[in-house]
Amino acid sequence: MSRILKIILFIIFFAIFFEAGLISAYTIVTSQPPDVNKLITMQVDELSSLFNFGSGSIGSNQNTLNVTNPNEVATAINATGIVDGVNIQSITATTSQSTKNVDTLLVNITATGYKDVITGDNTSAQVVISPNQTYTILATATGNLSTGKTQITIDVSTLKIISTKELYSKTS
Repeated sequence: MSRILKIILFIIFFAIFFEAGLISAYTIVTSQPPDVNKLITMQVDELSSLFNFGSGSIGSNQNTLNVTNPNEVATAINATGIVDGVNIQSITATTSQSTKNVDTLLVNITATGYKDVITGDNTSAQVVISPNQTYTILATATGNLSTGKTQITIDVSTLKIISTKELYSKTS
């Protein structure tokens, strides 16, 4: 047998045994008969997404906009009580919507916040306030685009916190 034919047969047998293993594992895990068509369709979709890597990725059409009212956005985030303060320079707004022919659009806001720790006692006059925990805050809101379509004014009444992740925690 030629070498190429052996390689092709190996790939075919590998695929057959892989599918048999997938179907039997699905049966064992779910205790239900497998939907073979659904399993094969899922595999084909995953393989096709691997071959189209990067062409249709989620973040490929993100537009970053300059926030014209970062102080109001920081105040609105502080009002939630999740953090004690927000780094105004860290506030960014991104959207996947087209900025052409629209005035209002939905944006994702990312900011860095912190919680303070106050140390001191009644005997000394020294009180030390230092950041104890640092967070990244993800939020959504609507905003109004400026005429240049690169700046946005966030409507803080529509601001909703999606998640907070602790980046740093000083344990003493």
